Amino acid sequence: MEKEFSIGQKVRLAIQPPYIKTAESMPILRPPDVVRLGEVGTVLSHKPGNYWAVRFEKGAFLIDSQYIEAATVDAETAQPHHNHHIEEDTAKISPPSES
Repeated sequence: MEKEFSIGQKVRLAIQPPYIKTAESMPILRPPDVVRLGEVGTVLSHKPGNYWAVRFEKGAFLIDSQYIEAATVDAETAQPHHNHHIEEDTAKISPPSES
């Protein structure tokens, strides 16, 4: 079954492929651990053969649709929650009082 994604959509590496191909004009095969299982990337384009160019942390790679799925967690909603904890931790630190 062919999966469809839209340009700019967030996708997650759901299954680790045996190798990963870079999305350059002259693709290079890379070891599969260059992209972590579960890592979220952004779809750049659709390529022939049901491959998708996806931008991950370490670069853009051609990923077969069988290895990716739509990401369900929105990083923007998680970010404010994370900052809230930083503010709480910072508030606990106070300068030494002069006694």
